[in-house]
Amino acid sequence: MPKILYVEDNDDNLYMLTLHFEELDGYEVISAGDGAEGVAKAAATMPDLILMDLDLPVIDGWEATRRLKADPATRDIPIIALTAHAMAGDREKALAAGTDDFDTKPVDFRRLLGKIEKALRR
Repeated sequence: MPKILYVEDNDDNLYMLTLHFEELDGYEVISAGDGAEGVAKAAATMPDLILMDLDLPVIDGWEATRRLKADPATRDIPIIALTAHAMAGDREKALAAGTDDFDTKPVDFRRLLGKIEKALRR
């Protein structure tokens, strides 16, 4: 069962996405409420994939991604930026920070699931 770390500070977003994954009954979802906790949990749990909000407290998602991709232990974990940042250039900025893909909120779960499955096959 693939393990997904969802780094998200909004409880409603966390609840809704976790509920979708529970309905599938094929994914384990763990969470972190800020970027620093996300970096620490990624190193401790070695998830198969990370969903990274970009607008996070303590350390933002861009910096958390850079740290994860700089660490040899976590650099190969795919990271999908999942954010309400949908302005011109945000996708490119997230990819430049090291994310493997980018998706926007509100979440289109089918689209996101397709990106997750593609990233897990790599």
